[in-house]
Amino acid sequence: MPNDTQGATEPCLDGWAYDLSTADSIVTEWDLVCESRRLKEVAQSVFMAGTLIGGIVLGDLSDRFGRKPILTCSYLLLAASGSGAAFSPNVSIYMVFRFLCGWSISGIVLSTVILNVECLSIQMRAIMSTLTGYFYTCGQFILPGLAYAIPQWRWLQLTVSIPFFAFFLLSWWIPESVRWMVLSGKFSKALKILRQIAALNGKKEEGKKLSVEELKLIMQKEISLAKAKYSIVDLFRTPNMRRVTCCLSLAWFSTGFGYYSLAMGVEEFGVNLYILQLIFGGVDIPAKFITVLSINYLGRHVTQAGSLLLAGGSILAIIFVPSDLQTLRTVLAVFGKGCLSSSFSCLFLYTTELYPTVIRQTGMGISNLWTRAGSMSAPLVKITGELQPFIPSIIFGTVTLLGGSAAYFLPETLNRPLPETIQDMETWSWRAKKPKQEPEAEKASQRIPLQSCGPGLDPS
Repeated sequence: MPNDTQGATEPCLDGWAYDLSTADSIVTEWDLVCESRRLKEVAQSVFMAGTLIGGIVLGDLSDRFGRKPILTCSYLLLAASGSGAAFSPNVSIYMVFRFLCGWSISGIVLSTVILNVECLSIQMRAIMSTLTGYFYTCGQFILPGLAYAIPQWRWLQLTVSIPFFAFFLLSWWIPESVRWMVLSGKFSKALKILRQIAALNGKKEEGKKLSVEELKLIMQKEISLAKAKYSIVDLFRTPNMRRVTCCLSLAWFSTGFGYYSLAMGVEEFGVNLYILQLIFGGVDIPAKFITVLSINYLGRHVTQAGSLLLAGGSILAIIFVPSDLQTLRTVLAVFGKGCLSSSFSCLFLYTTELYPTVIRQTGMGISNLWTRAGSMSAPLVKITGELQPFIPSIIFGTVTLLGGSAAYFLPETLNRPLPETIQDMETWSWRAKKPKQEPEAEKASQRIPLQSCGPGLDPS
């Protein structure tokens, strides 16, 4: 019988047998054991590679064709590739479909985050970012129940993929980003969406008063900034941007690296797999709630650094806990997972607030690349456990601590307006301060027209 423990090194001289009383999987169907055991980790890395490459390509396409088309197409691709994976005849075809699944998930996540930033007011961004994270948590609660009720992996894969066909249809009713449409010169379509949102918010008359000229006047600064061309090189051209990019890249990499190290190692803690998945999902509820309080009162800087340092410490602490103390090992793993969930929640908001408007999409794309690189590396690092069982934990914990240390060199963004240009970042004071008060008359003249349409249309 194949042994999944990291200490098993004997070759399978007499063949193998499976405990068929448990759920079947790709391991049992395609005999991913003994000499083929590494293919399981490779399959996980192929999925992560899809998320990495998808993030790079779809980020650029999102700027060209809009957020909504990429979101809609990603839903359809995820539904089709996920369903295709359920009918894979061999592990190679399965990996191809899983690569496409990862690709499409990047499109969904990236489009959702950008729409959240571009379509909501400053006050609502942190709240909606956290609420979106709670839907991810709900999925973690539902999946173990489905896996328990549907032990056949093909039927389970098909069951979780089919709903995305419905999400594909529903996404047609999601409005395009007004900010993107204005910056792309689609003023008439942007005005039409604004009026629809105004009517939805019970302010139809205010929406009718808006005109294309007024819209151009309100977004004059953003339109002028959009005419300039920026590239990935601009993320490293100036000192402060270079510092922000390097520190954020390490924070994103370490978060994805540490998160998936724990998520993929649930079978190592000796607890019922379904119960542990529920616990892993349940810890997100208090973790995200504490994160919202922390980022609003202590600040993004402290929250980000603290969550990664605590996560790295808990991963390293597992090394020193004897294998027979499974409860303590599980508690440390659950605590670390909660800290890394907090890190993800904070990073999504922190990154969009640190990068200037003119290069925000590029910065988010690079950030997505690094977290996917960390996620893709995690399964491969686990293979080093065949040398010594504690090696993966040392690597995962150390890298996570480095990410937390890098976060200490980032500036605070609490109570600050979004930087518009790279020059804004270079002249920005890196100490937290209260928001600058604008004269009421100037504030009213700048914001009343869009705010009258609804709370989610603040141009800042």
